Amino acid sequence: MSDCIFCRIVRGEIPCSKVYEDEEILAFKDIHPLAPVHLLIIPKRHIASLATATPEDSPLLGRMLELAPRLAVQAGSTDGFRSIVNTGNVGGQEVHHLHIHVLGGDKPLPVMLKY
Repeated sequence: MSDCIFCRIVRGEIPCSKVYEDEEILAFKDIHPLAPVHLLIIPKRHIASLATATPEDSPLLGRMLELAPRLAVQAGSTDGFRSIVNTGNVGGQEVHHLHIHVLGGDKPLPVMLKY
């Protein structure tokens, strides 16, 4: 997707504050942080959302999730973090390129939804 903002970040057309990069994954600081630690972990390959991921994407998704706690701790969230995957319009997904939000810091995060 040539006009996808995250694809443009992966291609280096838009700068980001990288915290991690390998052949398949890029992680960077969110430009509008909602917490002292707010990172985005994305696949370099365009996957529109978690709903469009396939069984073949499972190893990549697992690596992204495994990376979340390491990056949270490195960024300063040493006593936990929140991971969020917004999916589709109902789920509040604004950028239609799969991404994991990692939020944390040195204080408990507010409860977002009560069930």
